Amino acid sequence: MATTGASRPSATKTTDTKVLRAPSDLPDDNPGSSAPYEVGLFIHDNLELYYEVHGQGPRVLVFLHGILMDANMNRRLAADLAVKGNRVILLDLPGHGLSARPQRAAFHRMDTYAGHVVALLDHLGIDQAVVGGVSLGGNVSLMVAAQAPDRVRGLVVEMPVLEWALPAAALTFVPMLLAAHFARPIVGRMAKLFRSLPRTGNGPLDSLMNMFSAEPRETAAVLHGILAGPIAPTVDQRAAMDVPALVIGHKVDQVHPFHDAEQLARRLPQGRLIQANSMVELRVHPERLTEEINQLLDTAWAEPKARRARQAG
Repeated sequence: MATTGASRPSATKTTDTKVLRAPSDLPDDNPGSSAPYEVGLFIHDNLELYYEVHGQGPRVLVFLHGILMDANMNRRLAADLAVKGNRVILLDLPGHGLSARPQRAAFHRMDTYAGHVVALLDHLGIDQAVVGGVSLGGNVSLMVAAQAPDRVRGLVVEMPVLEWALPAAALTFVPMLLAAHFARPIVGRMAKLFRSLPRTGNGPLDSLMNMFSAEPRETAAVLHGILAGPIAPTVDQRAAMDVPALVIGHKVDQVHPFHDAEQLARRLPQGRLIQANSMVELRVHPERLTEEINQLLDTAWAEPKARRARQAG
């Protein structure tokens, strides 16, 4: 697998990739996968983490899923961007998808998740990448830029959850956390039912079904860790992220208020704001937003003179 820039020796505890070349090699609990791509497993901080690599080449994008979702959510985007000459890496964060599911909240802080992303870059020998994601994944990408700015070539942040979102986020996720703790038998029976249902082959829908299939203790640990830890880098840290950045927001739900997206785009030195027509546009009618993301990748991976010309134009 090709690397980007100078290769870095890993400073983290990782193991060799286990590469599975065909979709038929995927575990039985990962249905709905039809496109050819590589998948792998690596160990960081004693957790086995699952990732996928779509496409080849030096233009690398690491794109992360939303809370309690998984790589299924973004597989269409990865395939579409791979066709345009990009290498797109999807990572299942701990407690999600096919990665390890520790039942302690300490494993599920956003700043800890960011460390796993950097470890994945180390593991694959990638010096720099554009990093992004949706909702939780977008916030984690900002954490990566704060923790390891020299590793981040650009940012793609879809539906950020920042200061204006906190009341609605608390109203949404605290009841889910309480249900996972105190209504565990009911939630457990519902999860068992969802695990028994056949998957559809539709990535976002399968990702949603996988979310409802999780054991309540696992869901509680994820929600507890995220709510107890830092949600995003500080305002000053965001203002220091001087890389090409695309922020995608919408005006549909209060967990992802458009005002947060506006403020983030203004704060980032090279931030650009795009308004989505809905919260599901990138999954249902992805062409417009996929092209915007590809243009961001063009800018991020351009040589310095070409990048300045593109930004001036």
